[in-house]
Amino acid sequence: MAAMATHVITGAGSGIGAAVARRLHARGDELVLHARDAGRAKELAAAFPGSRTLVGDLADPDRLSWAFSHQTMPERVDTLLHIAGVVELGPVGDLTPKTWHHQLNVNLIAPAELTRHLLPQLRVSQGHVVFVNSGAGLAAHADWSAYAASKHGLKALADSLRQEEHANGVRVTSVYPGRTASPMQAKVHRQEGKEYDASRWIDPESVATTIVTAIDLPRDAEINDLTVRPGR
Repeated sequence: MAAMATHVITGAGSGIGAAVARRLHARGDELVLHARDAGRAKELAAAFPGSRTLVGDLADPDRLSWAFSHQTMPERVDTLLHIAGVVELGPVGDLTPKTWHHQLNVNLIAPAELTRHLLPQLRVSQGHVVFVNSGAGLAAHADWSAYAASKHGLKALADSLRQEEHANGVRVTSVYPGRTASPMQAKVHRQEGKEYDASRWIDPESVATTIVTAIDLPRDAEINDLTVRPGR
């Protein structure tokens, strides 16, 4: 990908998203960092000097269109990186609609809505949409139903988008990381009642390497699905 590409990134505040943002910022690319509110936007702008921000609450996708209408959307988008996500574990017998809605909104519906808003720019640039999914997007286990359902849905969104936009030159990649050392993983361990040892899991920088590899791939090829598992 040419220098000074413009990347829209969700989830740049921590974990994999922060690692990807650091990598792209360091090489001089333009960043548009999504933030859920103005306070978070200010923090991201300070962490990544020269970047722009895009504010909207992924937990309330019905209002994203309104939020974006009050901001200047990026004129050029080379890559749209969906990295933000939330997780709440629990058995089906205990999960309430509120818990289901929250995970489906942030992990599935908001990425679809953000993609809808930026598709015109992505078509012009023949850009790339990357969905950071999860191993839970390929197989569901006990207590993971709502999260896994949102991530299975995200796979379906990516697969459909890839077929729809292929003729427009838009590439679509799903990345399925296994357990990655991040604040989300620490929360999962608390919910599981297990001790958290970051050294046992994938370094976010390693997942960032796979994502950057996918977007930097020459135009004659496209990585559709990429599974990343803990190597130790």
